Amino acid sequence: MSDKDQYAVFGSPIKHSKSPRIHAFFAQQTGQILDYKSVLVPADAFEVQLKSFLDGGGRGLNCTVPLKEVAWAYADKKTERAQLSKAVNTLILQDDGSLLGDNTDGIGLVTDLQKNNKIQLKDKRILILGAGGASRGIIGPIQDELPQSIVIANRTVEKAQVLVDEFSCRGLVSASGYAELSGLSFDLIINATSASLSGDLPPLGSGLLNNQGCCYDLAYANEPTAFVSWSQQQGALKSLDGLGMLIEQAAEAFYVWRGVRPNTSELIELLEAER
Repeated sequence: MSDKDQYAVFGSPIKHSKSPRIHAFFAQQTGQILDYKSVLVPADAFEVQLKSFLDGGGRGLNCTVPLKEVAWAYADKKTERAQLSKAVNTLILQDDGSLLGDNTDGIGLVTDLQKNNKIQLKDKRILILGAGGASRGIIGPIQDELPQSIVIANRTVEKAQVLVDEFSCRGLVSASGYAELSGLSFDLIINATSASLSGDLPPLGSGLLNNQGCCYDLAYANEPTAFVSWSQQQGALKSLDGLGMLIEQAAEAFYVWRGVRPNTSELIELLEAER
């Protein structure tokens, strides 16, 4: 067993993950002594792999696709943001041996929008595309910033309505199909669908973006995603993908684990320059 505290990211697929490099950078920057690795873990192997990881000195774990819901169910206790999102991307081993589940995705997005890109959310009209787990993870933290309204658009409106029913007590939020968006306009459009991963685009019309409006794709790639390209064609003031969110959610997880908050700006500049 290593004398270093052990951390890892579980997921499937996982080979592409930037998390080991990100956390190694944070550890060096903050003087923390730890190991962080990526492990290929399908959903049906999560429990066995988790036990092995903890037995080997594991102190904290990130979970990505398809394990966020599995990790949520396995956590002994959950933070409020994990309860809201019904998904866990960060597990923290507590002193009593229990596992605390957290979700740092939403705060990662909000930090990248507001701190790194100067896109304020207060009093803004926001459109979120998609009603899956990615949307669920970001709605609560966005509502904390007091936007004017949030519309959740989905091919199946009933699925979007489920999220509205859960989150409407925290702020003005409504459900819509894509066709029903015609005539509406927004200050910020966030793509939380998986369409970009296959080079596709949700069925969006023109005129949805206000003057000086911005767009953000939760997915990221070396080349502009289909949604980023669409937003550029719509004249968005800023057309962003999720690389900054990836780094900021990792920084939040690092802080939860180690009690030290890394500076993300240098790493963002480095990874942006590489692509």
